[in-house]
Amino acid sequence: MMALGPYLILSLFLFAAGLIGVLTRRSAILVFLSAELMLNSANLLFLAFGRYYGDLQGAAFVFFVLAVSAAEAAVGMAIVVAFMKRAKTTNIDAANLMKW
Repeated sequence: MMALGPYLILSLFLFAAGLIGVLTRRSAILVFLSAELMLNSANLLFLAFGRYYGDLQGAAFVFFVLAVSAAEAAVGMAIVVAFMKRAKTTNIDAANLMKW
């Protein structure tokens, strides 16, 4: 039986780093990278618990989380590219100046 402690600690640090990045960064690209880091932290937990309990449900959850994160990255990058064309910056603070 494997120990869960190191995986939980690593996942906690990855999630904390991602959360700090989402809350403190101003560049939209870095915010998306930090959100991906948080999703990968959850994936690590799913796989660790799945392996600990000898179940494949953790791997199934990881498959769906990766599919959702790929879609999120594609849509998010499309929005960032459109915003960069219009505002000439990736700074999130400039987004509140956009009017419809």
